Amino acid sequence: MSTKVTDFTRGDPAVHIMRFYWPLLLTSMLQQVYNFVDMMIVGQGLGDQAFTSVGNMGSIFFLIVGFSFGLANGFGIVIAQSYGAKRKDELRHRLAGTITLTAFISVILTIASILFLPFALRLLNTDASLMKDCLTYGYIIFGGLTASICYNVSASLLRALGDSKTPLTAIIISSIVNLVLDALFIFVLHTGVGGAAAATVISQAVSTVVCVLRLTQIDILHLKKSDFENDRHVYIDLFRNGIPMALMNSITAIGCMTVQHFINSHGVDYTTAYSACSKYLNLFMNPAATAGNAMGAYTSQNYGAGRFDRIKQGLRVCLKISFVTYICLGSLMVFFPETLVRILIQGDAAVELACDFLPVCGVFIIAVDCLFVVRNGVQGMGDPVRPMWSGVLEMALRIAAICLLIDRIGFKAAAVAEVCAWSGALLVNIFAFCRILLPNLKCEKPALKYALPHKLKVR
Repeated sequence: MSTKVTDFTRGDPAVHIMRFYWPLLLTSMLQQVYNFVDMMIVGQGLGDQAFTSVGNMGSIFFLIVGFSFGLANGFGIVIAQSYGAKRKDELRHRLAGTITLTAFISVILTIASILFLPFALRLLNTDASLMKDCLTYGYIIFGGLTASICYNVSASLLRALGDSKTPLTAIIISSIVNLVLDALFIFVLHTGVGGAAAATVISQAVSTVVCVLRLTQIDILHLKKSDFENDRHVYIDLFRNGIPMALMNSITAIGCMTVQHFINSHGVDYTTAYSACSKYLNLFMNPAATAGNAMGAYTSQNYGAGRFDRIKQGLRVCLKISFVTYICLGSLMVFFPETLVRILIQGDAAVELACDFLPVCGVFIIAVDCLFVVRNGVQGMGDPVRPMWSGVLEMALRIAAICLLIDRIGFKAAAVAEVCAWSGALLVNIFAFCRILLPNLKCEKPALKYALPHKLKVR
């Protein structure tokens, strides 16, 4: 098996995590950067209205793609636990189950999202002037949803086996494809927002091909026909981890859509400012989110091996990463908000609104930075349910804050809503993490509360 596949249950935790983290960070940052540049090209090439139309799709896109991303991460955790426990037959059956479920879910989500799109845009109070561009962009993006889902699943499987380099290669190639096609479609062929959407779908398909080709080269993942002859228990194991994580993302997205609803009801300037601020939040949360992904893969393997001592060591490493990124990126949001915002939008009214939002989030972004790490640790230790309930709390706090405050303090209420949501979810996940980890650290032979099955049941 290639040296790109990493066994996190042995060796120095800090060395393993950092070697895994840097390619993963570059992957995530490139993904964010090319999304950011994509928006910048749309804004500069097509104007603020096109920028706002594409940005207005963010919460809807997160609702659908976030659901599939949660499933992918849940499936990846199950695969990593089998790999950490050295159960190769179990791993292959679970991989075969993942492939089957991915194909089924791709079809269902594609159909549902296309049918749901007009209704969702009306729920968001989308301005009539934006509706046509929103529908054009959304139909193309959701029509190509299979490419996004397949990339998320294949990249999650690679991360589960400690390979963070192949997703990096995939994103480098797809980023180049995306930017070239963006320039071609928007500036040469003048295809409008539809061209930007098509470029995104094509680039995601390219990244999927790169990851799938790598998976076929890993010996332990070579599947036989019998691996697909799974009993329902294999699918139950996958869904037991995947569904709560998927629901957590979708519940969070509903909270974001509610915020978007209130923002849109205050006019296009609010919508434009919120689109720009959301792009910066996604970009600046990315290093800590990547540390969370590293924590998830590392924890899952060590949980499968019963190495809770190593999980504690990994937590320290990943939290240190989060604190460093908080100091660096939070400071930019606090001290240079206008400089950041004017890279994306030009209207003075929208810029002024965004400058009220970014400093508030810059001060408190440490809460979500730590949330990523702790929550992924809980999920990696086989408990996807409490993080899901933390998502419910996150949604409730976000909705409550925006409802109560937007008419009192204006656009800044959106920033306060984010801070409240992050803080509440963090407290729930700290409690869950300690509840699983601490009792097992005291045991000579820790018992896995969410135990892996010792025998596969196949047809």
